Amino acid sequence: MELQTNKELLNRAKKGGYGVGAFNINNLEILQAIVSAGEAEKSPAIIAVSEGAIQYAGLPFIVSIARIAAAQASIPLSLHLDHGKDLEVIRSCVENGFTSVMIDGSHLNFQENIEITKKVVEMARKKGVSVEAELGRLKGIEDKVSVSEREAFLTDPQTAEQFVQKTKVDALAIAIGTSHGAYKFKGEVKLDFERLKDIAQRVDIPLV
Repeated sequence: MELQTNKELLNRAKKGGYGVGAFNINNLEILQAIVSAGEAEKSPAIIAVSEGAIQYAGLPFIVSIARIAAAQASIPLSLHLDHGKDLEVIRSCVENGFTSVMIDGSHLNFQENIEITKKVVEMARKKGVSVEAELGRLKGIEDKVSVSEREAFLTDPQTAEQFVQKTKVDALAIAIGTSHGAYKFKGEVKLDFERLKDIAQRVDIPLV
């Protein structure tokens, strides 16, 4: 089958009450392992690619191996730009075979995040590419961090609702206390499930 969009994979998952894993690749072997595991579990998978991986492997190579994997796989796959910040890289992905892109404007203020996200949505919709955006920052939670400081980095439900209404994104990455990257394994992770529930009730799109 052909590569699908994240919107297709995630909307089916939302209706079915299950999650879809996103796995970053840098080369053929990682991609083969992801597809093999997905087929063993009979689970769709998001093939995620960072801007660094594109610089390393080359965009045409990545798109080519992903298309071949999708054609041969027994599970649905999408090809997704993960944490895109460079508009030119995002544009190149949209125009050259990616089925989903993420615009990560979480480091910007709210209005700037809205503006850059709307630009990407407009660009991507013309090519039938789905768009994920991010609101709120992910940060490691140390034992000594106070609740007020901690919550400053979490996604506000009302703000999330406004953001989705204004940008029309297909999926929203939110911060509810998870940690990864440079902050991984630093202190106890405390997930705010009530915040997650509130956002899910306000926002009628898949959450990441």
